[in-house]
Amino acid sequence: MTNEMILEKLTAIIAEKVDTDPAEIKAETTFEELGIDSLDITDIAMSVEDIFGIEIEVNESLAAVGDLVGAVAALIGKE
Repeated sequence: MTNEMILEKLTAIIAEKVDTDPAEIKAETTFEELGIDSLDITDIAMSVEDIFGIEIEVNESLAAVGDLVGAVAALIGKE
């Protein structure tokens, strides 16, 4: 699965969470810009884990959507 495909899935999840248009969310968009706090990030991570069948460590390195894409890509690559 390419990073673009992962980004597309993640933007859909995040857009639903923050009730915005997925087209407004880019890889460089920070969670802070979207008004997403650490509790929301944890909730999003749980959805991502269910969809991709992986386990994500939520920490301060997940500051932007692209960071989450990279984390998912790295974990999928380990399967």
